[in-house]
Amino acid sequence: MHRLDAAQDYALGLFRIVVGFLFACHGVKSLFGVLGAHGAAQVGAWPGWWAALIQLVAGGLVLLGVATRVAALIGSGSMAYAYFSVHVSQGLFPIENGGEAAAMFCWALLLLAFTGPGRLALSGALSALRPRDSRVGAVPHA
Repeated sequence: MHRLDAAQDYALGLFRIVVGFLFACHGVKSLFGVLGAHGAAQVGAWPGWWAALIQLVAGGLVLLGVATRVAALIGSGSMAYAYFSVHVSQGLFPIENGGEAAAMFCWALLLLAFTGPGRLALSGALSALRPRDSRVGAVPHA
């Protein structure tokens, strides 16, 4: 066992928090025209407004560690769509077509979809608060 293995779940949790925060920031930027944006996306406009909404919601869920796998998979798919529908027409490689962020978010979110939230996730804290009945097939009382 490597000496860093003990911190692996915490590192994954911190990775999830940072990726979720940055992804949500992209959504905020596009939806509200802040954080250096050149204006807000027009409400309901395809695909910009919808992509920004996915970024904000999925990024927030990933950041909090709630429904992480589903949110990360949807976010990853949206970034793959963005890469192939917007960036690849300007060149194959992300460094030449401006798609570095889309490619990085796509792969980082896909990793989180497979690994789960790690530590420091709100879903873990919420599940710890739920009462559990240890009997197999037991039905909780109302």
